[in-house]
Amino acid sequence: MSVFEVKQGTSPVILGFPHTGTEVPADIWERLDENGRLLADTDWHIHQLYDGLLDNPTTVRATFHRYVIDANRDPSGTSLYPGQNTTGLIPQTDFDGKAIWKDGAAPTEADIAVRLRDFHAPYHGALAAEIERVKSIHGVAVLYDCHSIRSHIPFLFEGKLPDFNIGTDMGKTCDPAIEEATVAIASAATGYDSILNGRFKGGWTTRHYGKPETGVHAIQMELAQSTHLATEAPPFAYDGEEADNLRIHLKSILTRIEEIALGLKR
Repeated sequence: MSVFEVKQGTSPVILGFPHTGTEVPADIWERLDENGRLLADTDWHIHQLYDGLLDNPTTVRATFHRYVIDANRDPSGTSLYPGQNTTGLIPQTDFDGKAIWKDGAAPTEADIAVRLRDFHAPYHGALAAEIERVKSIHGVAVLYDCHSIRSHIPFLFEGKLPDFNIGTDMGKTCDPAIEEATVAIASAATGYDSILNGRFKGGWTTRHYGKPETGVHAIQMELAQSTHLATEAPPFAYDGEEADNLRIHLKSILTRIEEIALGLKR
Protein backbone atom coordinates (compact mmCIF):
# COMPACT_ATOMS: atom_id res chain seq x y z
CA MET A 1 0.00 0.00 0.00
CA SER A 2 1.09 3.58 -0.60
CA VAL A 3 1.12 5.29 2.79
CA PHE A 4 0.44 8.76 1.42
CA GLU A 5 -1.13 10.58 -1.51
CA VAL A 6 0.21 13.85 -2.88
CA LYS A 7 -1.45 16.24 -5.32
CA GLN A 8 0.92 19.02 -6.28
CA GLY A 9 -0.51 22.49 -6.76
CA THR A 10 0.74 26.01 -7.33
CA SER A 11 -1.03 27.78 -4.46
CA PRO A 12 1.05 28.86 -1.45
CA VAL A 13 -1.44 26.88 0.67
CA ILE A 14 -0.86 23.20 1.44
CA LEU A 15 -3.67 21.11 2.90
CA GLY A 16 -2.56 18.34 5.24
CA PHE A 17 -4.76 15.32 5.98
CA PRO A 18 -3.03 13.11 8.58
CA HIS A 19 -6.16 11.43 9.93
CA THR A 20 -8.55 10.65 7.06
CA GLY A 21 -6.89 7.36 6.11
CA THR A 22 -8.64 4.08 6.91
CA GLU A 23 -6.13 1.54 5.60
CA VAL A 24 -4.79 -0.95 8.15
CA PRO A 25 -2.33 -3.70 7.13
CA ALA A 26 -3.70 -7.21 7.69
CA ASP A 27 -1.22 -8.11 10.42
CA ILE A 28 -2.16 -5.01 12.42
CA TRP A 29 -5.88 -5.49 11.74
CA GLU A 30 -5.69 -8.95 13.31
CA ARG A 31 -4.44 -7.39 16.54
CA LEU A 32 -7.27 -4.86 16.85
CA ASP A 33 -10.24 -5.85 18.99
CA GLU A 34 -13.87 -5.41 17.93
CA ASN A 35 -13.94 -1.87 19.23
CA GLY A 36 -10.68 -0.97 17.47
CA ARG A 37 -12.00 -2.27 14.16
CA LEU A 38 -14.70 0.40 14.18
CA LEU A 39 -11.92 2.90 13.39
CA ALA A 40 -14.14 5.39 15.18
CA ASP A 41 -11.47 8.05 15.63
CA THR A 42 -11.09 8.70 11.91
CA ASP A 43 -11.42 12.27 10.61
CA TRP A 44 -14.32 11.09 8.47
CA HIS A 45 -14.75 12.61 5.00
CA ILE A 46 -12.51 15.59 5.71
CA HIS A 47 -10.67 15.36 2.39
CA GLN A 48 -14.07 15.34 0.67
CA LEU A 49 -15.20 18.35 2.70
CA TYR A 50 -12.24 20.44 1.55
CA ASP A 51 -12.14 19.24 -2.05
CA GLY A 52 -12.46 22.07 -4.57
CA LEU A 53 -12.55 24.92 -2.07
CA LEU A 54 -9.30 26.45 -3.28
CA ASP A 55 -7.86 26.64 -6.77
CA ASN A 56 -4.90 24.32 -7.15
CA PRO A 57 -3.66 23.76 -3.60
CA THR A 58 -1.14 21.06 -2.78
CA THR A 59 -2.63 18.24 -0.71
CA VAL A 60 -0.78 15.61 1.32
CA ARG A 61 -2.92 12.83 2.77
CA ALA A 62 -1.97 9.85 4.91
CA THR A 63 -3.80 6.73 3.72
CA PHE A 64 -3.10 4.70 6.88
CA HIS A 65 -5.30 4.88 9.97
CA ARG A 66 -4.13 6.64 13.10
CA TYR A 67 -4.36 3.30 14.99
CA VAL A 68 -1.46 2.10 12.82
CA ILE A 69 0.51 5.15 13.96
CA ASP A 70 -0.60 8.73 14.48
CA ALA A 71 0.95 11.02 11.88
CA ASN A 72 0.12 14.04 14.04
CA ARG A 73 2.11 12.96 17.09
CA ASP A 74 5.72 13.63 18.03
CA PRO A 75 7.83 10.69 16.85
CA SER A 76 9.64 10.81 20.20
CA GLY A 77 6.37 9.96 21.95
CA THR A 78 6.24 13.24 23.88
CA SER A 79 2.64 14.16 24.80
CA LEU A 80 1.01 17.07 23.02
CA TYR A 81 -0.97 17.95 26.12
CA PRO A 82 0.93 16.96 29.29
CA GLY A 83 -1.39 16.27 32.20
CA GLN A 84 -4.49 15.94 30.00
CA ASN A 85 -6.16 12.86 28.58
CA THR A 86 -5.04 12.31 25.00
CA THR A 87 -3.90 9.51 22.71
CA GLY A 88 -0.31 8.78 21.88
CA LEU A 89 1.92 7.95 18.94
CA ILE A 90 0.25 4.55 18.63
CA PRO A 91 -3.00 4.83 20.58
CA GLN A 92 -3.60 2.29 23.34
CA THR A 93 -7.26 3.32 23.56
CA ASP A 94 -9.86 5.16 21.54
CA PHE A 95 -11.01 8.69 22.34
CA ASP A 96 -13.41 7.31 24.95
CA GLY A 97 -10.60 5.63 26.83
CA LYS A 98 -11.70 2.15 25.72
CA ALA A 99 -9.24 -0.55 24.63
CA ILE A 100 -8.70 -1.02 20.89
CA TRP A 101 -6.22 -3.93 20.97
CA LYS A 102 -6.82 -7.58 21.77
CA ASP A 103 -5.39 -8.81 25.07
CA GLY A 104 -1.65 -9.19 24.71
CA ALA A 105 -1.63 -7.63 21.24
CA ALA A 106 -0.91 -4.00 22.10
CA PRO A 107 1.97 -2.51 20.10
CA THR A 108 5.48 -2.97 21.48
CA GLU A 109 8.47 -0.65 21.30
CA ALA A 110 9.68 -2.70 18.34
CA ASP A 111 6.32 -2.16 16.61
CA ILE A 112 6.60 1.57 17.17
CA ALA A 113 10.06 1.67 15.58
CA VAL A 114 8.86 -0.23 12.51
CA ARG A 115 5.77 1.91 12.07
CA LEU A 116 7.75 5.13 12.49
CA ARG A 117 10.00 3.96 9.66
CA ASP A 118 7.29 2.60 7.36
CA PHE A 119 4.43 5.06 7.88
CA HIS A 120 5.16 8.16 9.97
CA ALA A 121 8.49 9.07 8.37
CA PRO A 122 7.38 8.61 4.73
CA TYR A 123 4.29 10.78 5.28
CA HIS A 124 6.31 13.56 6.85
CA GLY A 125 9.01 13.19 4.24
CA ALA A 126 6.40 13.86 1.57
CA LEU A 127 4.90 16.76 3.52
CA ALA A 128 8.29 18.37 4.16
CA ALA A 129 9.20 18.03 0.48
CA GLU A 130 5.99 19.77 -0.60
CA ILE A 131 6.51 22.57 1.90
CA GLU A 132 9.97 23.19 0.43
CA ARG A 133 8.66 23.00 -3.13
CA VAL A 134 5.85 25.49 -2.48
CA LYS A 135 8.19 27.78 -0.56
CA SER A 136 10.60 27.75 -3.52
CA ILE A 137 7.78 29.07 -5.72
CA HIS A 138 6.38 31.77 -3.44
CA GLY A 139 9.03 32.42 -0.81
CA VAL A 140 6.44 31.33 1.74
CA ALA A 141 4.28 28.28 2.38
CA VAL A 142 1.21 27.92 4.57
CA LEU A 143 0.33 24.49 5.91
CA TYR A 144 -3.35 24.28 6.81
CA ASP A 145 -3.78 21.03 8.72
CA CYS A 146 -7.29 19.61 8.34
CA HIS A 147 -8.92 17.71 11.21
CA SER A 148 -12.26 16.75 12.74
CA ILE A 149 -13.46 15.12 15.94
CA ARG A 150 -16.74 14.21 17.60
CA SER A 151 -18.35 17.16 19.33
CA HIS A 152 -18.86 15.28 22.63
CA ILE A 153 -15.99 13.21 24.05
CA PRO A 154 -16.00 13.40 27.88
CA PHE A 155 -12.68 11.53 28.08
CA LEU A 156 -10.95 14.39 26.26
CA PHE A 157 -12.96 17.51 27.08
CA GLU A 158 -15.99 18.72 29.01
CA GLY A 159 -19.27 19.61 27.35
CA LYS A 160 -19.62 20.30 23.64
CA LEU A 161 -16.65 21.18 21.50
CA PRO A 162 -16.96 24.42 19.49
CA ASP A 163 -17.54 23.97 15.76
CA PHE A 164 -14.30 25.66 14.65
CA ASN A 165 -11.24 24.91 16.80
CA ILE A 166 -8.31 26.94 15.52
CA GLY A 167 -4.82 26.01 16.68
CA THR A 168 -1.63 28.06 16.34
CA ASP A 169 0.19 27.01 19.54
CA MET A 170 -0.65 30.35 21.12
CA GLY A 171 0.29 32.33 18.03
CA LYS A 172 3.71 30.74 17.52
CA THR A 173 3.11 28.83 14.28
CA CYS A 174 1.93 31.46 11.79
CA ASP A 175 1.91 35.13 10.96
CA PRO A 176 -0.63 37.04 13.11
CA ALA A 177 -2.55 38.06 9.99
CA ILE A 178 -3.29 34.40 9.17
CA GLU A 179 -4.53 33.71 12.68
CA GLU A 180 -6.57 36.90 12.84
CA ALA A 181 -8.26 36.33 9.49
CA THR A 182 -9.17 32.73 10.32
CA VAL A 183 -10.61 33.75 13.68
CA ALA A 184 -12.56 36.65 12.16
CA ILE A 185 -14.22 34.51 9.49
CA ALA A 186 -15.01 31.64 11.87
CA SER A 187 -16.40 34.05 14.48
CA ALA A 188 -18.65 35.73 11.92
CA ALA A 189 -20.05 32.44 10.59
CA THR A 190 -23.75 32.46 11.45
CA GLY A 191 -24.92 29.36 13.28
CA TYR A 192 -21.43 28.24 14.30
CA ASP A 193 -19.22 28.82 17.31
CA SER A 194 -15.45 28.92 17.42
CA ILE A 195 -12.40 29.16 19.65
CA LEU A 196 -8.71 29.94 19.24
CA ASN A 197 -6.18 27.75 21.03
CA GLY A 198 -8.76 26.11 23.24
CA ARG A 199 -8.67 22.37 23.88
CA PHE A 200 -6.80 21.94 20.59
CA LYS A 201 -3.81 24.23 20.13
CA GLY A 202 -2.36 22.49 17.09
CA GLY A 203 -0.86 19.05 16.90
CA TRP A 204 2.74 18.02 16.31
CA THR A 205 2.48 18.77 12.60
CA THR A 206 1.47 22.38 13.17
CA ARG A 207 4.04 22.91 15.91
CA HIS A 208 6.86 21.17 14.04
CA TYR A 209 6.52 22.94 10.69
CA GLY A 210 5.11 26.30 11.74
CA LYS A 211 8.16 28.58 11.87
CA PRO A 212 7.06 31.95 10.50
CA GLU A 213 10.57 33.38 10.71
CA THR A 214 11.62 30.88 8.01
CA GLY A 215 8.66 31.63 5.75
CA VAL A 216 6.75 28.49 6.73
CA HIS A 217 3.43 29.09 8.47
CA ALA A 218 1.09 26.47 9.91
CA ILE A 219 -2.41 26.48 11.34
CA GLN A 220 -4.67 23.64 12.43
CA MET A 221 -8.43 23.53 12.00
CA GLU A 222 -10.23 20.96 14.13
CA LEU A 223 -13.89 20.83 13.15
CA ALA A 224 -16.63 19.35 15.28
CA GLN A 225 -18.02 16.47 13.23
CA SER A 226 -21.58 17.58 13.98
CA THR A 227 -20.98 20.32 11.40
CA HIS A 228 -20.80 17.91 8.46
CA LEU A 229 -21.80 14.37 9.49
CA ALA A 230 -25.32 13.00 9.66
CA THR A 231 -24.33 11.21 12.86
CA GLU A 232 -21.15 11.05 14.92
CA ALA A 233 -21.50 7.28 15.21
CA PRO A 234 -21.33 4.41 12.72
CA PRO A 235 -21.71 4.65 9.78
CA PHE A 236 -20.41 8.23 10.15
CA ALA A 237 -22.30 9.32 7.05
CA TYR A 238 -21.51 12.57 5.26
CA ASP A 239 -24.33 15.13 5.43
CA GLY A 240 -24.14 16.90 2.09
CA GLU A 241 -26.46 19.77 3.02
CA GLU A 242 -24.72 20.54 6.31
CA ALA A 243 -21.34 20.16 4.65
CA ASP A 244 -22.25 22.59 1.88
CA ASN A 245 -23.19 25.20 4.47
CA LEU A 246 -19.87 24.70 6.22
CA ARG A 247 -17.87 24.74 2.99
CA ILE A 248 -18.93 28.36 2.36
CA HIS A 249 -17.01 29.45 5.45
CA LEU A 250 -14.07 27.11 4.89
CA LYS A 251 -13.70 28.48 1.38
CA SER A 252 -13.63 32.02 2.75
CA ILE A 253 -10.94 31.04 5.25
CA LEU A 254 -8.73 29.33 2.69
CA THR A 255 -9.16 32.08 0.11
CA ARG A 256 -8.20 34.74 2.65
CA ILE A 257 -5.20 32.74 3.88
CA GLU A 258 -4.02 32.40 0.29
CA GLU A 259 -4.35 36.16 -0.26
CA ILE A 260 -2.36 36.87 2.89
CA ALA A 261 0.31 34.36 1.95
CA LEU A 262 0.79 35.93 -1.46
CA GLY A 263 1.34 39.25 0.25
CA LEU A 264 3.82 38.08 2.84
CA LYS A 265 7.44 39.08 2.38
CA ARG A 266 10.35 37.11 3.70
